[in-house]
Amino acid sequence: MDQDADRTHPFFAQRMDRLTVPATIAMAQRARNLRAKGEKVLSLALGEPDFATPAAVIEAAHRAALDGQTKYPPVDGTPALKAAIARKFARENGLDYAPAEIMVSNGGKQVIFNAFMATVQPGDEVVIPRPYWVSYPLIVQMFGGAPVYADCHEADGFRLTAQALEAAITPRTKWLVLNFPNNPTGGTMGQADLEAVAEVLRRHPHVHILSDEIYEHLLYDGLRHHSLAAVAPDLKDRILTLNGVSKAYAMTGWRVGYVGGPVPLIRAMTAIQGSATSGICSISQAAAAAALDGPADIIAQMCAVYARRREMVVSTLRAIPGLTCAMPHGAFYAYPGIAGCMGRVSAGGHRLETDQDFAIALLTEQHVAVVHGSAFGQGPYLRLSYATSDDILKESCARIARFVDGLT
Repeated sequence: MDQDADRTHPFFAQRMDRLTVPATIAMAQRARNLRAKGEKVLSLALGEPDFATPAAVIEAAHRAALDGQTKYPPVDGTPALKAAIARKFARENGLDYAPAEIMVSNGGKQVIFNAFMATVQPGDEVVIPRPYWVSYPLIVQMFGGAPVYADCHEADGFRLTAQALEAAITPRTKWLVLNFPNNPTGGTMGQADLEAVAEVLRRHPHVHILSDEIYEHLLYDGLRHHSLAAVAPDLKDRILTLNGVSKAYAMTGWRVGYVGGPVPLIRAMTAIQGSATSGICSISQAAAAAALDGPADIIAQMCAVYARRREMVVSTLRAIPGLTCAMPHGAFYAYPGIAGCMGRVSAGGHRLETDQDFAIALLTEQHVAVVHGSAFGQGPYLRLSYATSDDILKESCARIARFVDGLT
């Protein structure tokens, strides 16, 4: 019996009917299955830095283990890490968060889960700019909430406009999710963009904001990140400022996310975490503290490499007939449009009616794994990560070009 059929058994809760496998994970699994058969697959499906965790961070973790920091940690985070997070917020974002306004979770995803579990009830709406990271609507729906989408367009650099936000808000709106720099598009929002969004939010005091800033350090073209809570301090008691060490410090496997927000909500989220996972790995927390307090030049070096790869990938994709590609100004994703390829047939005989058809055929015929844009709410696009080596990116782009060239 397959996984979906299993869920229809009366033993399982109805919420399982609303739970699907994120497309990013599904495509990565398809790639692993092909590799297991001996195929050489190039995967651009997951957003994971190809850099090693900085040596000083690993050394800090080693010292913490030797020093006996191996016991149960506090549910909301160790005092040392929370102090480092407070310093980081003040130094880099101009935000003042006291220890009681900070909590640490198993990656940023658990922050989102905790927040929505604590607040979202059936009938509540959550406004999510589209395209979106796949987990936002999935978690909202898990708790009976309804995602409402505010469309962001390629012509606008995939920014959220005040007009699109205003049109999406209703009396049932409980949350707005902001994720800029954005996954999957690499879109960004400047200070003026955030000020316009803040003006809309002031007219709707019932709306809270989850500002996911996990890609804040991955910005190009001289752009600077701005936190909504700093741009609009009068809204700070309605904002959760989410971040983590996974992307900027190449620490995906260490599983450390953190958030600053109003004390009542932080307490509720901590209570949920205490009944789910309890505190986060103590060694990971020591490593995260060292990363946050460490030298910033490590991030700058990684970002310079991403910037060079971005130029190479985007210029190559733009040269392929039938593809468009907005220049991403943040994160490490390209989001090429493939409208010019729809309705055609691949060399392997696959008819491309959707961007998912394109992604599956590309993997099957050229062994390149990308994620179809409709999984992020807007097609026909593809999302590919350039957080991998130059050689893999060059070969992947060459295979994509061959695939498109073979369409009839």
